[in-house]
Amino acid sequence: QVQLVESGGGLVQAGGSLRLSCAASRTIFTINAMSWYRQAPGKQRELVATITSAGNTTYTDSMKGRFTISRDNAKNTVYLQMNSLKPEDTAVYYCNAVYRLWHYWGQGTQVTVSS
Repeated sequence: QVQLVESGGGLVQAGGSLRLSCAASRTIFTINAMSWYRQAPGKQRELVATITSAGNTTYTDSMKGRFTISRDNAKNTVYLQMNSLKPEDTAVYYCNAVYRLWHYWGQGTQVTVSS
């Protein structure tokens, strides 16, 4: 099993930045992939970015150039650096881990971007 705890959400003005953190309960080297998803009110959950155990990263097109996913193996933590935030980035952001073909989710952290 993998427990995930997100932090770092909050209220920010448009154009600002936030860094989200996702702390995992096990060594992230053993986790196949970790991702950030987000879900805005009334919308489906969507993938934001993924980082694999090999360190490869992928992004949803609309986030490329503004968001950066990274990890600190020593802290078993994955980050999402979000820059140039827009009101449409407002959502609950969830951390996801794929471990032995099972998906695990954190509780989510709210990001609100004011115009």
